[in-house]
Amino acid sequence: MLRIIDARTREPVAAAPARRGLTRVQVHASDSDTTNLRVLLVGDLLVRTLELGGTPVWALLTGGTRQAELRAYATTLGVRPFEDSPDVGAGLGESQVVHVAAEGGTAPDGVRIAVAPVESGPPGPSDPAVLRLALLTRHHSAPLRLETPALDDARATLARWRTAVARWAGRPSRPVPDGVRERLREAWEDDLDVPGVLDVLRQVETEPDLADGARFETYAYADRLLALDLTRDLGSSS
Repeated sequence: MLRIIDARTREPVAAAPARRGLTRVQVHASDSDTTNLRVLLVGDLLVRTLELGGTPVWALLTGGTRQAELRAYATTLGVRPFEDSPDVGAGLGESQVVHVAAEGGTAPDGVRIAVAPVESGPPGPSDPAVLRLALLTRHHSAPLRLETPALDDARATLARWRTAVARWAGRPSRPVPDGVRERLREAWEDDLDVPGVLDVLRQVETEPDLADGARFETYAYADRLLALDLTRDLGSSS
């Protein structure tokens, strides 16, 4: 079960209701800068994690006057659409509400994920997935500076993984090993520890006793959360 750290109490709480029911994810983004983009990205990760666990989600976005610009920017990063918020106080009888906002930002009372700021460095990379990966390499509670070395590392990692996934796809299929699946889920269900998910993928990449078909299925499975288009180069490598 996904547990997040409530920014108000600093205590872990369940992001999904005890009995299966709807969770409303309410993202509060007041601008279109990189920090607010990170806020929306964390909301996207929260939605994906809940859905992977079988929890139905109602995803809403509320904020300032630059939502159209933010939505367009977010779409290029693989963030799925959020509905306009009709009224942040209104609900549909959902069992749980989780607010996602920038540190120090405003949000109604309730369970809250606070997202640390991003200090932008050089212009964004041409491949939006590189920026998405760079934003995912630090936990959402940790401040992040997007400097050239971080973007270069994300670009190199993404290129290496896409090439490897395309190569592994040509090998006999094997299921995701139970232990690997468990480690992935333990990471993303522990306060959205996406850096932990990336660590598992790095281990899978070099594990000598793992079949390439299992590596492929592991990366494809993890990409349901990461949304890095890791299978993009299928068919381009033998």
